[in-house]
Amino acid sequence: MASSITLDRIEKRYGALPVIHGIDLQIQPGEFTVFVGPSGCGKSTLLRMIAGLEEISAGEMRIDAARVNETAASKRGIAMVFQSYALYPHMSVYKNLAFGLETAGFKKLQIEERVKKAADILQIEPLLQRKPKALSGGQRQRVAIGRAIVREPKIFLFDEPLSNLDAELRVQMRVELSKLHQRLGSTMIYVTHDQVEAMTMADKIVVLREGRVMQAGRPLDLYNNPANRFVAGFIGSPKMNFLSAKLDTNDASRRTIELGGRRVELERPIAAREGEPLTLGLRPEHIIAQQEANTLGTASVQLVEHLGGSTVIYAATQDGQPTTVLLEGQRPFRIGETIPLSFNLANIHVFGGDGQRV
Repeated sequence: MASSITLDRIEKRYGALPVIHGIDLQIQPGEFTVFVGPSGCGKSTLLRMIAGLEEISAGEMRIDAARVNETAASKRGIAMVFQSYALYPHMSVYKNLAFGLETAGFKKLQIEERVKKAADILQIEPLLQRKPKALSGGQRQRVAIGRAIVREPKIFLFDEPLSNLDAELRVQMRVELSKLHQRLGSTMIYVTHDQVEAMTMADKIVVLREGRVMQAGRPLDLYNNPANRFVAGFIGSPKMNFLSAKLDTNDASRRTIELGGRRVELERPIAAREGEPLTLGLRPEHIIAQQEANTLGTASVQLVEHLGGSTVIYAATQDGQPTTVLLEGQRPFRIGETIPLSFNLANIHVFGGDGQRV
């Protein structure tokens, strides 16, 4: 049975130093939630607080309806998978999976049944008699996940579990973890600094920065409607372009911004004052390399990446603003070439001087 998690004004301080600042968050039963953010943003600390490995300095944490601030980690119904695998090198895979159950006093038949079930789910039955040193990185990670599965927890926690794997294996393991979530239906919280992992795996993404939640929501909601410039720049690959602009007119009938010496008329109301500096956000995949009504003018090509199915162009506009463009297919652009750039008004994001969406 999956459990819900409620974080109510959660804080963490090390002495006088605050690192988690009053986080409010609701995680639904069976939800796959991903904490994402740059190094040092507090995502692993928050995960360890949920696990019971770090004390909560202030606020309240509830699993289902029960307060668990003072509940020991072993009593929370939580299993955690670490980045380092943390396998016992002298034990076989079977013993690694069984050890926690043995120390908890489970009977031999129960242990055999749970280990067999976990090995079947993760397809590691042929590995049960091997030692960890005889396993590949991906196999070790499966064993670490299996050790969590045998405990049959209400909540799984993953702390950057794929960061030690090569790129190809990471993609494969992302798929396997998503399948595992569908099969078990458990509540899962996953920590990563990789926004591609977050976008592809999550039901809900929580973007953290300096111990604060910048935005939480479904992956495509964060991609389509970022609440601020930080989230806009963190979610999406290649990263969103940020172009300096200024609000020119803003009245009931007309709203225009000045962008690189040109005026662009906006379709939607904007919460800013005339003359206020703004940032225009445009995703690389939403820029068109041809002349259209809403233009960025011409840009000089500085670098071209040919990816086969797509082409990435790094360019600079006439007023010197760096702009990345992602185009479908193979495009024969050359360094030094001048190309026209345009965009669709429906795809722009406008941010005020404080970085918030306006």
